[in-house]
Amino acid sequence: MNPAPRAASAEGGSAARRKKGPWDWLPLARWVPIRTLHERHRNRVRQHLLSLNGRDRYLRFGYPASDEAIERYVAALDFNRDELFGIFNRHLQLIATSHVAYGGEIQGKRFAEFAVSVVGGARGRGLGARLFDHAVMHARNRSVDRMLIHALSENVAMLRIAHKAGAVVQRDGGESEAWLKLPPDSLGSHVEELVATQAAEINYGVKHQGHRLARLQRRLRVASARWWHPHGHR
Repeated sequence: MNPAPRAASAEGGSAARRKKGPWDWLPLARWVPIRTLHERHRNRVRQHLLSLNGRDRYLRFGYPASDEAIERYVAALDFNRDELFGIFNRHLQLIATSHVAYGGEIQGKRFAEFAVSVVGGARGRGLGARLFDHAVMHARNRSVDRMLIHALSENVAMLRIAHKAGAVVQRDGGESEAWLKLPPDSLGSHVEELVATQAAEINYGVKHQGHRLARLQRRLRVASARWWHPHGHR
């Protein structure tokens, strides 16, 4: 199992405290596109984790991780064994990630360990909870019996997410473990995963095309300005 995939601080809040919009009663209004990350996203994961401040790094890894420690962690990620998920903003910046580390067994039952991080500017939108729900769906579809969240006891936001999901939280001084029993997979859970994956890919494709179009428009404006004023004269 990949080293130290701890629960993160960076959620830092609850969606319940966010001011609700007029369309929040619609399921689509609350939908968040979550992409599965692959080897080609390794550098994006690195940039995301390096962007976390000292407090967020402390709660994410359980210690004040240096840049070098994050580099080692990212270099050791196994995208074939584990699953990593990400949420991108409209600028295609990775603003939230989760890591589901597979491979452990207890009394013949498989378990997976969950960790999440959200950048400071994206807190309070419930992204950590969305990533947790998404990870649970994927884990149960892979015959995982339990989900483990290993967090510092002061990481109230993450432990609240676990407790709300029905996890049993065990505290041992400054550290806590939350164990969530997962339901077995079903046809519905597999269809849900398939639809969510395809929808997230389509959403990313639209954002990518919009990003490319905006970049092209900027280049055309610059080229046009140079053509009309080659020497800077008006």
